[in-house]
Amino acid sequence: MGNEKKVYDLEERTAIFGEDIINFCKKVPRNTITLPLITQLVKAGTSVGANYSEADNAESKKDFKHKIGIVKKESRESKFFLRMMAVAEPTMKNEADSLKQEAKELNLIFNSIFNKLK
Repeated sequence: MGNEKKVYDLEERTAIFGEDIINFCKKVPRNTITLPLITQLVKAGTSVGANYSEADNAESKKDFKHKIGIVKKESRESKFFLRMMAVAEPTMKNEADSLKQEAKELNLIFNSIFNKLK
């Protein structure tokens, strides 16, 4: 991953996660199995930061909660596709697992935020 030190600014942390997903996907060998996984992973992984940025500029508490819900979903989806990528391309498993851990941590953070908004 690009930045080994944990970043506590969520906008920066989610941006770094998206960048790390892009850089990871650039290294994945292309074949009929990995190509759709790459597409899904890039979409989900970069959506985490994009939707967090949207939530940060929400127009209301309801809008904020909705957008944080999307961030939760995208981080969970990123974790899923990283798991699939580790199976599809075993040579990338260690790096996928590291990114999967970050996706898990982000998901836990956004679950906590979401649950506090009830």
